Amino acid sequence: MILQRLLILIAIFNLPACSMLGNLQPQPEIKSVEVVTIEKPAPVYHPVLPPEVSFLPVQWRVLTPDVMEEYVTDLKAGEAPTNVYYGLTVKSYENLSSNMSDVKRYLRQILNIVDYYQDLTKNEEKEDGSNNEHSGSSD
Repeated sequence: MILQRLLILIAIFNLPACSMLGNLQPQPEIKSVEVVTIEKPAPVYHPVLPPEVSFLPVQWRVLTPDVMEEYVTDLKAGEAPTNVYYGLTVKSYENLSSNMSDVKRYLRQILNIVDYYQDLTKNEEKEDGSNNEHSGSSD
C-alpha cells in the first residue's frame, strides 16, 4: 500500500519534468497572417424574356335584327353554316375593353421594371470592368 502511494507520488512529480524537456527544443517562428476581405457581388442572372404575345385573329360580327333575320332564313334554306354566337351587352363590352387595357398597362409596367434592372446591372458590370482594368494596369 505504501509502495503504491510512493509510485504514484514519483509518477506525479516526474510528469511535469517530461513537459519541461519539450521546451528545450527550438520553437518554430510564428508568422502573422493578414486577412483581406474582398467584396464581390454575386453574378446577376438575366433570364431570357418570354416571346411576345401574339393574338389570334377574332372575327367580330354585330348581330342586328336585320342580320339575324337574314341568317335565320339562310339557315332554314340550308345555305348558312351553323354558328354559335356569343353576345355581350354594351356594358359588358366596355368592361372587357377596360380589362384588356388594364392587362396592357400591367404588362407595360412589368416590362419597364425588368428593363430598369437589366440596365442597372449592365451599368454596374461596365463600371466594375473599367475599375478592374485600371487596377490591373497598375501592377
